Amino acid sequence: MIVDIRVLRRDFPTLAQIVNGHSLVYLDNAATTQKPQAVLDALNHYYRDTNANVHRASHALSGQATRAFEQARAKVARFIHAPSPKEIIWTRGTTEAINLVAFSLGRHFLNAGDEILVSASEHHANIVPWQQVAAATGAVLKVIPLTDNAELDLAAAERLINKRTKLLAVGHVSNALGQVNPVAELIAMAKAVGAITLIDGAQAVGHFPVDVQALGCDFYAFSGHKMFAPTGIGVLYGKTEWLEKMPPWQTGGEMIKTVSFEHTSFAEPPFKFEAGTPNIAGAIALGAAVDYLQGLDRAALQRHEHGLLTQLLNGLAEMDDIHVMGRPRAGSVSFTMDEVHPQDLATLLDMQGIAVRTGHHCAMPLMQALGLKNGTVRASLAFYNTADDVTALLAGINKARELL
Repeated sequence: MIVDIRVLRRDFPTLAQIVNGHSLVYLDNAATTQKPQAVLDALNHYYRDTNANVHRASHALSGQATRAFEQARAKVARFIHAPSPKEIIWTRGTTEAINLVAFSLGRHFLNAGDEILVSASEHHANIVPWQQVAAATGAVLKVIPLTDNAELDLAAAERLINKRTKLLAVGHVSNALGQVNPVAELIAMAKAVGAITLIDGAQAVGHFPVDVQALGCDFYAFSGHKMFAPTGIGVLYGKTEWLEKMPPWQTGGEMIKTVSFEHTSFAEPPFKFEAGTPNIAGAIALGAAVDYLQGLDRAALQRHEHGLLTQLLNGLAEMDDIHVMGRPRAGSVSFTMDEVHPQDLATLLDMQGIAVRTGHHCAMPLMQALGLKNGTVRASLAFYNTADDVTALLAGINKARELL
Protein backbone atom coordinates (compact mmCIF):
# COMPACT_ATOMS: atom_id res chain seq x y z
CA MET A 1 0.00 0.00 0.00
CA ILE A 2 1.34 3.42 -0.98
CA VAL A 3 0.87 6.05 1.72
CA ASP A 4 0.69 9.67 0.58
CA ILE A 5 2.14 11.55 3.55
CA ARG A 6 1.34 14.92 2.02
CA VAL A 7 -2.34 13.99 2.05
CA LEU A 8 -2.15 12.71 5.64
CA ARG A 9 -0.54 15.97 6.74
CA ARG A 10 -3.77 17.77 5.88
CA ASP A 11 -5.35 15.96 8.83
CA PHE A 12 -3.06 17.95 11.19
CA PRO A 13 -3.98 21.66 11.14
CA THR A 14 -0.99 22.76 13.24
CA LEU A 15 1.47 21.61 10.59
CA ALA A 16 0.20 24.24 8.14
CA GLN A 17 1.48 27.12 10.28
CA ILE A 18 4.10 29.69 9.34
CA VAL A 19 6.70 30.22 12.10
CA ASN A 20 9.19 33.09 11.93
CA GLY A 21 8.41 33.52 8.25
CA HIS A 22 8.99 29.86 7.39
CA SER A 23 6.74 26.84 6.97
CA LEU A 24 6.75 24.96 10.25
CA VAL A 25 9.10 21.98 10.41
CA TYR A 26 7.91 20.20 13.55
CA LEU A 27 10.55 17.80 14.90
CA ASP A 28 9.66 17.74 18.60
CA ASN A 29 7.34 14.74 18.48
CA ALA A 30 8.98 12.94 21.40
CA ALA A 31 7.80 15.81 23.61
CA THR A 32 4.29 15.86 22.16
CA THR A 33 2.70 15.00 18.84
CA GLN A 34 0.27 17.11 16.85
CA LYS A 35 -3.40 16.15 16.78
CA PRO A 36 -5.43 15.10 13.72
CA GLN A 37 -8.73 16.79 13.01
CA ALA A 38 -10.58 13.62 14.04
CA VAL A 39 -9.21 13.99 17.58
CA LEU A 40 -10.04 17.69 17.70
CA ASP A 41 -13.55 16.89 16.50
CA ALA A 42 -13.99 14.26 19.21
CA LEU A 43 -13.04 16.78 21.89
CA ASN A 44 -15.38 19.38 20.47
CA HIS A 45 -18.26 16.91 20.10
CA TYR A 46 -18.03 15.82 23.72
CA TYR A 47 -18.01 19.34 25.16
CA ARG A 48 -20.56 20.69 22.70
CA ASP A 49 -23.07 17.82 22.50
CA THR A 50 -22.62 15.25 25.28
CA ASN A 51 -20.98 17.10 28.17
CA ALA A 52 -21.95 15.18 31.30
CA ASN A 53 -20.29 13.16 34.02
CA VAL A 54 -19.95 9.42 33.56
CA HIS A 55 -21.32 6.47 35.56
CA ARG A 56 -23.26 8.73 37.92
CA ALA A 57 -26.57 9.70 36.41
CA SER A 58 -29.55 8.20 34.63
CA HIS A 59 -30.13 11.04 32.15
CA ALA A 60 -29.48 10.84 28.42
CA LEU A 61 -26.32 12.94 28.23
CA SER A 62 -24.62 10.95 30.97
CA GLY A 63 -25.54 7.73 29.20
CA GLN A 64 -24.02 8.97 25.95
CA ALA A 65 -20.86 10.17 27.67
CA THR A 66 -20.48 6.93 29.62
CA ARG A 67 -20.86 4.79 26.50
CA ALA A 68 -18.26 6.84 24.61
CA PHE A 69 -15.93 6.80 27.63
CA GLU A 70 -16.09 3.02 28.05
CA GLN A 71 -15.94 2.40 24.30
CA ALA A 72 -12.64 4.30 24.32
CA ARG A 73 -11.36 2.00 27.07
CA ALA A 74 -12.27 -1.02 24.93
CA LYS A 75 -10.54 0.52 21.89
CA VAL A 76 -7.34 1.01 23.88
CA ALA A 77 -7.48 -2.58 25.13
CA ARG A 78 -7.69 -3.84 21.55
CA PHE A 79 -4.99 -1.39 20.46
CA ILE A 80 -2.38 -2.93 22.77
CA HIS A 81 -3.94 -6.43 22.73
CA ALA A 82 -4.90 -6.42 26.40
CA PRO A 83 -7.10 -9.38 27.33
CA SER A 84 -9.82 -7.18 28.85
CA PRO A 85 -10.88 -3.50 29.08
CA LYS A 86 -10.94 -4.06 32.85
CA GLU A 87 -7.14 -4.09 32.69
CA ILE A 88 -7.06 -0.54 31.25
CA ILE A 89 -6.82 2.27 33.81
CA TRP A 90 -7.13 5.91 32.79
CA THR A 91 -4.37 8.14 34.13
CA ARG A 92 -3.06 11.63 33.39
CA GLY A 93 -0.16 10.11 31.48
CA THR A 94 2.83 7.80 31.75
CA THR A 95 4.18 9.61 34.79
CA GLU A 96 1.01 9.13 36.81
CA ALA A 97 0.70 5.53 35.61
CA ILE A 98 4.19 4.66 36.89
CA ASN A 99 3.57 6.50 40.15
CA LEU A 100 0.34 4.55 40.60
CA VAL A 101 2.22 1.25 40.39
CA ALA A 102 5.09 2.53 42.51
CA PHE A 103 2.94 3.78 45.34
CA SER A 104 0.19 1.16 45.24
CA LEU A 105 2.18 -1.97 44.48
CA GLY A 106 5.73 -0.92 45.34
CA ARG A 107 5.06 0.43 48.81
CA HIS A 108 2.86 -2.51 49.79
CA PHE A 109 4.59 -5.50 48.21
CA LEU A 110 8.30 -4.64 48.41
CA ASN A 111 10.41 -5.12 51.53
CA ALA A 112 13.86 -4.27 52.83
CA GLY A 113 16.54 -5.91 50.73
CA ASP A 114 14.31 -6.44 47.70
CA GLU A 115 15.84 -5.12 44.49
CA ILE A 116 14.23 -2.82 41.90
CA LEU A 117 15.96 -2.84 38.53
CA VAL A 118 15.86 0.08 36.09
CA SER A 119 18.18 1.07 33.26
CA ALA A 120 20.66 3.91 32.87
CA SER A 121 18.66 5.38 29.98
CA GLU A 122 15.36 5.87 31.83
CA HIS A 123 13.21 8.99 31.86
CA HIS A 124 13.06 10.59 35.31
CA ALA A 125 9.46 9.37 35.62
CA ASN A 126 10.79 5.80 35.68
CA ILE A 127 13.56 6.56 38.16
CA VAL A 128 12.32 8.92 40.87
CA PRO A 129 9.16 6.98 41.87
CA TRP A 130 11.29 3.88 42.46
CA GLN A 131 13.80 5.91 44.48
CA GLN A 132 10.91 7.00 46.68
CA VAL A 133 9.69 3.41 47.03
CA ALA A 134 13.19 2.25 47.94
CA ALA A 135 13.51 4.99 50.56
CA ALA A 136 10.13 4.05 52.07
CA THR A 137 10.56 0.27 52.07
CA GLY A 138 14.29 -0.36 52.36
CA ALA A 139 14.38 -1.87 48.89
CA VAL A 140 17.50 -1.31 46.79
CA LEU A 141 17.55 0.39 43.39
CA LYS A 142 19.87 -1.28 40.86
CA VAL A 143 20.78 0.06 37.41
CA ILE A 144 21.41 -1.79 34.14
CA PRO A 145 24.46 -0.05 32.62
CA LEU A 146 25.03 0.88 28.99
CA THR A 147 27.43 -0.56 26.47
CA ASP A 148 29.93 1.61 24.60
CA ASN A 149 27.20 2.12 21.98
CA ALA A 150 24.88 3.53 24.67
CA GLU A 151 22.62 0.47 24.44
CA LEU A 152 21.38 -1.52 27.41
CA ASP A 153 23.94 -4.11 28.43
CA LEU A 154 22.00 -7.39 28.31
CA ALA A 155 24.90 -9.38 29.72
CA ALA A 156 25.06 -7.03 32.71
CA ALA A 157 21.27 -7.27 33.09
CA GLU A 158 21.50 -11.04 33.22
CA ARG A 159 24.07 -10.77 36.00
CA LEU A 160 22.01 -8.23 37.93
CA ILE A 161 18.73 -10.14 37.79
CA ASN A 162 18.63 -12.62 40.67
CA LYS A 163 16.31 -14.03 43.32
CA ARG A 164 16.33 -10.66 45.13
CA THR A 165 15.01 -8.84 42.03
CA LYS A 166 11.35 -8.15 42.69
CA LEU A 167 10.57 -5.53 40.06
CA LEU A 168 11.96 -4.57 36.64
CA ALA A 169 10.97 -1.17 35.21
CA VAL A 170 12.39 -0.18 31.82
CA GLY A 171 11.48 1.97 28.84
CA HIS A 172 10.43 0.39 25.56
CA VAL A 173 12.08 3.17 23.54
CA SER A 174 14.54 5.75 24.88
CA ASN A 175 12.99 9.20 24.76
CA ALA A 176 16.44 10.77 24.58
CA LEU A 177 18.24 8.48 22.12
CA GLY A 178 15.51 6.76 20.13
CA GLN A 179 16.93 3.33 20.86
CA VAL A 180 14.50 0.40 21.01
CA ASN A 181 15.32 -1.57 24.12
CA PRO A 182 15.22 -5.41 24.19
CA VAL A 183 12.25 -5.43 26.54
CA ALA A 184 11.02 -8.92 25.57
CA GLU A 185 14.36 -10.43 26.58
CA LEU A 186 14.47 -8.42 29.80
CA ILE A 187 10.92 -9.41 30.72
CA ALA A 188 11.79 -13.08 30.16
CA MET A 189 14.85 -12.76 32.41
CA ALA A 190 12.79 -11.07 35.12
CA LYS A 191 9.99 -13.61 34.89
CA ALA A 192 12.50 -16.43 35.32
CA VAL A 193 13.13 -15.21 38.89
CA GLY A 194 9.49 -14.26 39.58
CA ALA A 195 9.94 -10.49 39.29
CA ILE A 196 7.15 -8.04 38.40
CA THR A 197 7.69 -6.15 35.13
CA LEU A 198 6.64 -2.64 34.10
CA ILE A 199 7.33 -1.16 30.68
CA ASP A 200 7.30 2.58 29.95
CA GLY A 201 5.81 2.65 26.46
CA ALA A 202 5.45 6.42 26.06
CA GLN A 203 7.82 6.55 23.08
CA ALA A 204 6.70 3.26 21.53
CA VAL A 205 2.94 3.20 20.90
CA GLY A 206 2.99 6.09 18.44
CA HIS A 207 5.64 4.44 16.28
CA PHE A 208 4.82 0.74 16.10
CA PRO A 209 2.17 -1.76 17.26
CA VAL A 210 2.45 -3.08 20.80
CA ASP A 211 1.14 -6.42 22.07
CA VAL A 212 1.26 -6.62 25.85
CA GLN A 213 0.32 -10.29 25.86
CA ALA A 214 3.16 -11.17 23.50
CA LEU A 215 5.60 -9.15 25.64
CA GLY A 216 4.33 -10.82 28.81
CA CYS A 217 4.73 -7.71 30.97
CA ASP A 218 2.68 -7.16 34.11
CA PHE A 219 2.24 -3.43 33.49
CA TYR A 220 2.54 -1.16 30.43
CA ALA A 221 2.19 2.63 30.61
CA PHE A 222 1.83 5.29 27.94
CA SER A 223 0.58 8.84 27.31
CA GLY A 224 -2.07 9.98 24.87
CA HIS A 225 -0.30 13.16 23.82
CA LYS A 226 2.66 11.23 22.40
CA MET A 227 0.35 9.24 20.11
CA PHE A 228 -1.67 12.09 18.55
CA ALA A 229 -4.23 12.39 21.39
CA PRO A 230 -4.67 15.23 23.92
CA THR A 231 -2.51 16.03 26.90
CA GLY A 232 -3.68 15.02 30.35
CA ILE A 233 -4.79 11.51 29.41
CA GLY A 234 -2.80 8.30 29.62
CA VAL A 235 -3.10 4.58 30.16
CA LEU A 236 -1.89 1.98 32.60
CA TYR A 237 -2.36 -1.60 31.50
CA GLY A 238 -2.12 -4.00 34.41
CA LYS A 239 -2.68 -7.72 34.68
CA THR A 240 -5.86 -8.55 36.59
CA GLU A 241 -3.98 -10.65 39.13
CA TRP A 242 -2.07 -7.57 40.27
CA LEU A 243 -4.85 -5.01 39.98
CA GLU A 244 -7.02 -7.12 42.26
CA LYS A 245 -4.28 -7.32 44.91
CA MET A 246 -3.18 -3.69 44.81
CA PRO A 247 -4.82 -1.17 47.17
CA PRO A 248 -6.20 2.11 45.81
CA TRP A 249 -3.71 4.89 45.32
CA GLN A 250 -6.20 7.77 45.55
CA THR A 251 -9.60 7.67 47.20
CA GLY A 252 -12.86 9.56 46.82
CA GLY A 253 -15.81 9.37 44.50
CA GLU A 254 -16.23 6.83 41.70
CA MET A 255 -13.81 4.25 43.13
CA ILE A 256 -15.96 3.01 46.01
CA LYS A 257 -18.56 0.29 46.45
CA THR A 258 -19.92 1.28 49.86
CA VAL A 259 -19.00 3.96 52.40
CA SER A 260 -19.89 4.34 56.05
CA PHE A 261 -18.06 6.04 58.90
CA GLU A 262 -17.01 2.62 60.10
CA HIS A 263 -15.89 1.01 56.84
CA THR A 264 -15.38 1.58 53.12
CA SER A 265 -15.28 -1.09 50.42
CA PHE A 266 -13.79 -0.40 47.04
CA ALA A 267 -14.95 -0.97 43.48
CA GLU A 268 -13.40 -3.60 41.25
CA PRO A 269 -10.61 -2.69 38.79
CA PRO A 270 -10.29 -0.53 36.82
CA PHE A 271 -12.59 1.81 38.76
CA LYS A 272 -10.74 1.16 42.02
CA PHE A 273 -7.89 3.24 40.60
CA GLU A 274 -9.96 6.07 39.05
CA ALA A 275 -10.95 8.32 41.92
CA GLY A 276 -12.93 11.45 41.12
CA THR A 277 -14.24 12.79 37.84
CA PRO A 278 -11.94 11.48 35.11
CA ASN A 279 -10.66 13.25 32.00
CA ILE A 280 -13.73 12.18 30.03
CA ALA A 281 -13.04 14.28 26.95
CA GLY A 282 -9.40 13.17 26.91
CA ALA A 283 -10.31 9.48 27.10
CA ILE A 284 -12.86 9.80 24.30
CA ALA A 285 -10.36 11.71 22.17
CA LEU A 286 -7.70 9.07 22.88
CA GLY A 287 -10.20 6.55 21.53
CA ALA A 288 -10.49 8.72 18.42
CA ALA A 289 -6.68 8.74 18.07
CA VAL A 290 -6.69 4.94 18.26
CA ASP A 291 -9.36 4.82 15.55
CA TYR A 292 -7.28 7.17 13.41
CA LEU A 293 -4.12 5.09 13.76
CA GLN A 294 -5.95 1.82 13.22
CA GLY A 295 -7.36 3.23 10.00
CA LEU A 296 -3.85 3.69 8.57
CA ASP A 297 -1.35 1.20 7.19
CA ARG A 298 0.97 1.23 10.18
CA ALA A 299 3.54 -1.02 8.54
CA ALA A 300 3.81 1.45 5.66
CA LEU A 301 4.11 4.34 8.13
CA GLN A 302 6.92 2.50 9.95
CA ARG A 303 8.78 2.09 6.67
CA HIS A 304 8.30 5.78 5.95
CA GLU A 305 9.61 6.77 9.39
CA HIS A 306 12.59 4.43 8.97
CA GLY A 307 13.39 6.10 5.65
CA LEU A 308 13.34 9.53 7.30
CA LEU A 309 15.53 8.28 10.13
CA THR A 310 18.05 6.88 7.66
CA GLN A 311 18.04 10.13 5.67
CA LEU A 312 18.64 12.15 8.83
CA LEU A 313 21.41 9.93 10.17
CA ASN A 314 23.16 9.85 6.79
CA GLY A 315 22.98 13.62 6.54
CA LEU A 316 24.34 14.17 10.04
CA ALA A 317 27.14 11.66 9.39
CA GLU A 318 28.47 13.95 6.66
CA MET A 319 29.00 16.76 9.18
CA ASP A 320 32.36 16.35 10.93
CA ASP A 321 31.40 18.51 13.89
CA ILE A 322 28.11 16.71 14.59
CA HIS A 323 28.04 13.71 16.94
CA VAL A 324 24.98 11.44 17.16
CA MET A 325 24.39 9.73 20.48
CA GLY A 326 23.69 6.00 20.44
CA ARG A 327 22.03 4.09 17.61
CA PRO A 328 18.57 5.58 17.05
CA ARG A 329 15.96 3.18 15.70
CA ALA A 330 12.65 4.89 16.45
CA GLY A 331 11.59 8.49 16.73
CA SER A 332 14.40 10.47 18.29
CA VAL A 333 17.90 11.44 17.18
CA SER A 334 20.08 13.21 19.75
CA PHE A 335 23.23 15.00 18.67
CA THR A 336 25.76 17.63 19.66
CA MET A 337 27.82 20.13 17.67
CA ASP A 338 31.42 20.82 18.57
CA GLU A 339 31.89 24.01 20.65
CA VAL A 340 28.22 24.99 20.28
CA HIS A 341 25.70 24.95 23.12
CA PRO A 342 22.60 22.93 22.16
CA GLN A 343 20.32 25.83 23.11
CA ASP A 344 22.16 28.20 20.74
CA LEU A 345 21.78 25.77 17.85
CA ALA A 346 18.10 25.21 18.62
CA THR A 347 17.43 28.95 18.77
CA LEU A 348 18.96 29.44 15.33
CA LEU A 349 16.90 26.53 14.00
CA ASP A 350 13.74 28.04 15.47
CA MET A 351 14.47 31.27 13.60
CA GLN A 352 14.14 29.12 10.47
CA GLY A 353 10.81 27.61 11.60
CA ILE A 354 12.38 24.33 12.74
CA ALA A 355 11.19 23.00 16.10
CA VAL A 356 13.59 20.71 17.99
CA ARG A 357 14.26 20.00 21.67
CA THR A 358 17.39 20.66 23.73
CA GLY A 359 18.68 19.79 27.17
CA HIS A 360 18.74 16.62 29.23
CA HIS A 361 15.33 15.40 28.03
CA CYS A 362 14.35 14.34 31.57
CA ALA A 363 17.19 11.82 31.47
CA MET A 364 19.96 13.44 33.49
CA PRO A 365 21.59 10.16 34.62
CA LEU A 366 21.84 9.12 30.96
CA MET A 367 23.44 12.43 29.99
CA GLN A 368 25.88 12.09 32.88
CA ALA A 369 26.78 8.58 31.71
CA LEU A 370 27.43 9.99 28.24
CA GLY A 371 29.52 12.85 29.64
CA LEU A 372 27.17 15.51 28.28
CA LYS A 373 27.02 18.47 30.65
CA ASN A 374 24.69 20.54 28.46
CA GLY A 375 22.64 17.70 27.03
CA THR A 376 21.86 17.39 23.33
CA VAL A 377 19.77 18.68 20.48
CA ARG A 378 16.97 16.20 19.85
CA ALA A 379 15.10 15.94 16.56
CA SER A 380 12.19 13.54 16.87
CA LEU A 381 10.13 12.21 13.99
CA ALA A 382 6.52 11.21 13.43
CA PHE A 383 4.87 9.63 10.41
CA TYR A 384 3.59 13.01 9.21
CA ASN A 385 7.12 14.30 8.76
CA THR A 386 8.55 14.36 5.24
CA ALA A 387 11.88 14.13 3.47
CA ASP A 388 11.58 17.90 2.99
CA ASP A 389 11.47 18.33 6.78
CA VAL A 390 14.70 16.38 7.16
CA THR A 391 16.32 18.33 4.32
CA ALA A 392 15.25 21.59 5.98
CA LEU A 393 16.81 20.49 9.29
CA LEU A 394 20.11 19.56 7.67
CA ALA A 395 20.18 22.84 5.74
CA GLY A 396 19.23 24.70 8.92
CA ILE A 397 22.17 23.18 10.79
CA ASN A 398 24.52 24.26 8.01
CA LYS A 399 23.12 27.78 8.06
CA ALA A 400 23.43 27.92 11.84
CA ARG A 401 27.04 26.79 11.55
CA GLU A 402 27.73 29.72 9.21
CA LEU A 403 26.15 32.17 11.66
CA LEU A 404 28.05 30.73 14.60
